[in-house]
Amino acid sequence: MPTFPASPADALTTSLRHLFAFAWGQTRACAFAIALLSGVAASGLLPGLPVARYDLLVGYGVLLTLLFWACGWESGRDLAVIGVCHLIGLAFELVKVSLGSWSYPEPAVLKFAGVPLYGGFLYAAVGSYVCRAWHLFDLELVRYRARSTALVAAAIYVNFFTHHWLPDLRWPLAAVLLVVTAGTSARFTVRGARVRMPLALSFVLIGFFLWLAENLATYVGAWRYPYQLDGWQPVGPEKFGAWSLLISITVVLVAASRRPPDGAPRSHDGR
Repeated sequence: MPTFPASPADALTTSLRHLFAFAWGQTRACAFAIALLSGVAASGLLPGLPVARYDLLVGYGVLLTLLFWACGWESGRDLAVIGVCHLIGLAFELVKVSLGSWSYPEPAVLKFAGVPLYGGFLYAAVGSYVCRAWHLFDLELVRYRARSTALVAAAIYVNFFTHHWLPDLRWPLAAVLLVVTAGTSARFTVRGARVRMPLALSFVLIGFFLWLAENLATYVGAWRYPYQLDGWQPVGPEKFGAWSLLISITVVLVAASRRPPDGAPRSHDGR
């Protein structure tokens, strides 16, 4: 029997179903971040806490981590990657807070050099998102240049420290990142269909939503920028670009953890 092309209405319906399925998968991938920010918001509303709020959030973050592992939502390998994100994030916080880029103004026992230990969970949440998205969407990288991308991501991380004393190279590094990821795409599944997205575009989109999350996080008191100490104000749009660069570090770490036993990177030529 002859086949007829789908009507515009059918095509629109199918596209919307794929879009909603993608959005729902992304929401599930953000479960740890949603739970963590909900805890931050709730803790700010609780009167007469027996311990400092930041210290309470450390325990809450540990419980969330154990819950996700016990429920099978994150594997042991995922926890290792998320732990590295936590440590990298704490190092980032120690430098930035010492330089006055932002602050955690509330007192806490589990606080070192102005940085509460719970601060690392904010970066762990980003690691959790990438790990869960990798699982939920059966993600793979096509024509991924593991070594060169990792080197650029490392340089981006270092530049966020050194730009306080040396020239800021984030724009040149962004250009180099575009070069090393040219032709690289993330291939994932939505409602049984395999879809591709340029890896650089995924960095930009994730960076945008991390910037929105940062606005929400500062609004509920996760931390404060200097201009927010006397009252909340929106986070500047320049942070959107910063997150778009920083997410490359997390993706590199998760991609490295997905290498097969022989040590070769899990990359595909797309054929």
